[in-house]
Amino acid sequence: MRTIRPCRQLATLATALLLAVSLSGTAAAVDEPGPGRLATATFAGGCFWCVEHAFDEVAGVVSTTSGYTGGPKKNPTYSEVSAGNTGHAEAVRVIYDPQKVSYGELLRVFWRNIDPTAPNRQFCDVGNQYRSAIFYHDETQQRLAEESKRALERSKPFKEPIVTELAIASEFYVAEEYHQDYHHKNPIRYKLYRYRCGRDQRLNELWGEAS
Repeated sequence: MRTIRPCRQLATLATALLLAVSLSGTAAAVDEPGPGRLATATFAGGCFWCVEHAFDEVAGVVSTTSGYTGGPKKNPTYSEVSAGNTGHAEAVRVIYDPQKVSYGELLRVFWRNIDPTAPNRQFCDVGNQYRSAIFYHDETQQRLAEESKRALERSKPFKEPIVTELAIASEFYVAEEYHQDYHHKNPIRYKLYRYRCGRDQRLNELWGEAS
């Protein structure tokens, strides 16, 4: 049996790779993910199960993670956050491909999946840990979020003022594993919670069937 030494095997692979590049005339022929290709957005809209579900449906979103952010406490647990004493909000970190979906489109999805008129609550969940918020990661996101909020104030189909918070993104603490992808792991319990919380009914009242 013929054995190829590791260093020789690497040299062979490198030669093949250089040949492929030279034939194509550009190094871009090697489809490697480049730095800066993906971006991060963070949103709070009440129960993170529901917010995560909304963004999982968006083409161009690479991943979603439920967690806690916006407060001073280090490494908070779900029980601590749900007690309302940490300053954190339940939130979702969205990793997305800006070539496939814009931050503006993510903002549109966010607005249509929350009640922006409810201070320190969302639907049946009450407390500042359930406040709605956009946590921007840079000046561009800040500008787009502010413009989006102003535009919504002008075009909103309801009378109540918009109270959604805009704040700079801070440390994001990943929630316990059983909270991740909850709508996939526990579809029946998730649907039952969502129904009992009146989330879809209120969204329809605010935005119509398009929500």
